[in-house]
Amino acid sequence: MTQQPGTQTAIRVQRAGPLALLQDRGRFGVRHLGVTQGGPADSYSWAWANYLAGNSWGSACLEITFGGLQLIAERDLEIAIAGADLGATLDGQPVPLWQRITWKEGQKLAFATPESGLRTYLSVRGGFAAEPVMGSVACVGREQLGGFDGWGSKLADGDQLAIHSPERKPAEGMTEAPDQARQDFRKAPVLELLPGAQIGEFTGRSLYDAFNTWWRVDDRADRMGVRLLGPKLQCRIGSLVSEGINLGGVQVPPDGQPIALLNDRQTIGGYPRLGALSPLSASRLAQCLPGQEVRLVARGSGPVLREYRNFLALFRAG
Repeated sequence: MTQQPGTQTAIRVQRAGPLALLQDRGRFGVRHLGVTQGGPADSYSWAWANYLAGNSWGSACLEITFGGLQLIAERDLEIAIAGADLGATLDGQPVPLWQRITWKEGQKLAFATPESGLRTYLSVRGGFAAEPVMGSVACVGREQLGGFDGWGSKLADGDQLAIHSPERKPAEGMTEAPDQARQDFRKAPVLELLPGAQIGEFTGRSLYDAFNTWWRVDDRADRMGVRLLGPKLQCRIGSLVSEGINLGGVQVPPDGQPIALLNDRQTIGGYPRLGALSPLSASRLAQCLPGQEVRLVARGSGPVLREYRNFLALFRAG
């Protein structure tokens, strides 16, 4: 991995684990080329990790899925970990989440297995450094774009990770998230869905079931989308001319089991849609383990927009 000017090697990967990816805010303005968005599956936890580490909005973090990652610091670092509890330890001692801590040179930061949630975000003050591809370092393996090597590769044993050289002055801003900001991923979430697209073409019984059922997360879930298992939803439209798909779009294929599409989704699709999850609900769904139950609730665009604007204002003003 080529080191850029103004960066410094900071971390060595001792054990890569199943899936650790570099993610900044994502790749925008390129979907007309068939290139997907990428970016953090859980933008809520990603944003908090960056903010607590003293980084600006959009800085790159490590998205760690399922754990199993072991890293060695090659210099003293200020870091923050937010998101799922993957049993993180520093030299065998538990690491506090949702706050800024110091990671000393030579210490091993290790992630075990999920205790609650699925993905956690490691932010280093200064931000991880890599060469942008199409305006972003977001790692999308299917399209072989982004990441530390520019080819969409996940971390591998022995990789050397660089960060942008942080400013000499102490990091400003909040160093620990308030209790009300820390999500409890053990609770079954209620996900906000903005009705739209072809929702009027679903049968009355299907609409009742859609919003009055506890859906179960299927094991066929990844960064592209999450399949929900429950009653079969029926639509009067069998298929459509393919159209653009936004983050959180909820498609219903012929088997009647809805699929909520996430960051690495395809750019177009031809299945009818109930609508779209709000951005924060899509983030929450990305933390659900297979078998966990979720509920859908219909919401209007006004309240959802206000909530999301307030979320963005906190971090972009910091």
